[in-house]
Amino acid sequence: MTEQNSDSQALAEEVCAAMWSRDHASRALAMQILGVKPGYAMMSMLVRADMVNGHHTCHGGYIFTLADSTFAYACNSHNQNAVASACHIDFLAPAKEGDILEAEAVERSLSGRTGVYDVTVRTRGGKKIALFRGKSYRIRGEVIAGLQQAEHAE
Repeated sequence: MTEQNSDSQALAEEVCAAMWSRDHASRALAMQILGVKPGYAMMSMLVRADMVNGHHTCHGGYIFTLADSTFAYACNSHNQNAVASACHIDFLAPAKEGDILEAEAVERSLSGRTGVYDVTVRTRGGKKIALFRGKSYRIRGEVIAGLQQAEHAE
């Protein structure tokens, strides 16, 4: 791993830790971060009894929330504040109570202030549950405030 790749990876991990400390929504749903790299994140969530709907399958809103949280960690991994400008999800199969869902977000494009990220949600056994596409927009500031100004001062 080159020094630049090593620095980018360290930054992605620091940003992830900073975001996680403030991410009450993801923590309340007992999500776990399985990995983060520049432009990439992977998270998991257990489908609990209080997450199932009247069809006794996981409510789509929880699947969307897992995908959206994973998208957020991927698009903020460069330490530039980024928010969603648009999202779309296709539900492919139901998830059941007791399933462990894993969401994997991959950066497909990053240009100027916008990015495109694809998130695949699967059961731990590999069954595809949903495909999510998120578009990000960079806003002012950094996730870890002042970090980039300090780097430029060195």
